[in-house]
Order: sequence, then C-alpha cells, then structure tokens
Amino acid sequence: MRVVSLVPSLTEAVARTVPGALAGATDWCSRPAGLDVVRVGGTKNPETDRILSLAPDLVVANEEENRAPDLDALRAAGVEVLVTEVRTVPQAFTELDRVLTACGAPSRPRWLDEAEAAWAGLPEPRPRVTAVVPVWRRPWMVLGRDTFAGDVLSRLGVENLHARHAERYPRIPVEDLRAARPDLVVLPDEPYRFTADDGPEAFPGLPCALVDGRSLTWYGPSLAGAPRALGAALRAARR
Repeated sequence: MRVVSLVPSLTEAVARTVPGALAGATDWCSRPAGLDVVRVGGTKNPETDRILSLAPDLVVANEEENRAPDLDALRAAGVEVLVTEVRTVPQAFTELDRVLTACGAPSRPRWLDEAEAAWAGLPEPRPRVTAVVPVWRRPWMVLGRDTFAGDVLSRLGVENLHARHAERYPRIPVEDLRAARPDLVVLPDEPYRFTADDGPEAFPGLPCALVDGRSLTWYGPSLAGAPRALGAALRAARR
C-alpha cells in the first residue's frame, strides 16, 4: 500500500499506525518528527504531478483542508481519493477508523482506543463559560458554526459565542469581538501563531487562554492527550 496524505493530522495517524505506508505528504505535515517522505506541496496547493509520480494506491484528504479541484484532478488521473469530513469529536473517531482501515492497518490501534476513552470519560463541565476563538488576524477570523474545534471546546465547557453564525469561519472586527464580552478568549498557536506577545493585547481586560493548536484542531494521536492539555490551559487563563 502506497499512501499520500494531504492532511497533517492524518499523516501523523497513518505514519504511527501503518509504518512504511506513506509515500508522500504535504509540506505542512510536521508529525511525526523526522518523517522522511516526498513532500508534495501545501494542503491548498498540492503538486498533483508530483503526487501522480509517486503512483499512490490511495490519497487521503479532508473536505475542509483540501480543494475539490485538486482532488478531482487526481481522480481523473485514476487515483483513489478518500475524503474525510470531521466536524465533531465522535466523527473524528469514525473517520480515523475508516482511513486507517483503508491504509491497511491490521487492527484498530491502541492510541485510538485510548483517545476515545479519554473523551468518553470527561466529567460534565461546570460552570460553562463563553468564549470567542480567533484563528486568524489581519483580518480577524473566528470559529463559527459546525467546526471540529468548536465541538472540542464545547465538550470542555466552553461555549463559542459565534457557534450559530451563518459562516464557519466568519470575519469579525476585533471591536465586535471585544464588545461581545466573552468570559474567555481562546487563542491557538495555529493556523495563526498567537503568542503571549501577539494576540492578548487586542483584548484588554479579558482572560486569554493560549492553547496548543494541535490539541484543538488535529484529529489523530494527539486526541488522547488533548482533554488534559486544553483543560489545563483553559483553567489557567481564568485563575
């Protein structure tokens, strides 16, 4: 089985579960460390000719991270493309199972069982808090409706104030974000790299939680430790 992954979190999941299956991955696929495969460009601009030159049996992709025209071009060239849709934590487990089986995993990996148990065992969070969750600035963009990261936060007791917005990643002026008076501002370090010196200063007087973007947005082996890592960061911001 020769697999090309166009999704960083799926790259990590496949590399850890089916060693040797990956023939190629995007330039953004940073896990596992030291991954030695052919790089095929970005998630939004993959080099389809390079992918085809690898003669993959399967390309794994995601409906949000990858563009339909690129995937259609691969299919037109005769390549099988598996496209995931992950907008909730339970959906992540289902889709990971599907991807790993398609990539030739002989059995369900232990890390996936551990991740599912970690999320199933969460206590009911109280009290619940409201938050805005920027994912970009210049312009400011936040989590809106129907996102995986929004579901992750909800299960940890954080209600996204823009969860009912018509768009999934709306552009909201920072003045409006502040005026919403959330209990908390959640600032991940990806896709935009918010840091202690870049982000919190835009929200004076509001608690800001700097969180690991991989724990918030990746669906793969990091899911097992995500509740603990995110929970600690969220609690620390409100002390």
